[in-house]
Amino acid sequence: MTNAQIILGEQIRLQEEGILKYTGRMIEAVDMEGNEIEIPEIQPIHTYQTWKKLGYQVRKGEKCVAKFAVWKFLTKESKKEEDDENPETDGEKVKGRCYMKLSAFFTDEQVDKIEKEVK
Repeated sequence: MTNAQIILGEQIRLQEEGILKYTGRMIEAVDMEGNEIEIPEIQPIHTYQTWKKLGYQVRKGEKCVAKFAVWKFLTKESKKEEDDENPETDGEKVKGRCYMKLSAFFTDEQVDKIEKEVK
């Protein structure tokens, strides 16, 4: 599963439990038989870092609405020693690995838009 699929599944679960609300907007989608349908949009949830990248700040003292595991990709560039059998392994090589990390999620009701200072 991708992070988008994990988060969507959790959004649906949280909405069914009454933790998340609908936004009042509708999303156009295609069902399994190819029919166009409209479904209600569920309140968005993001991690602290994602809200920050989107230009929002989680309010001080806010508690997350949910914690669940998502994929985290860790990259590390390293010098690899010269390999006589495989000359393509010389120099810089990007190493990466994926692992599941427990993350805290906040709703749009828990954040404020970051005001940019004009100089």
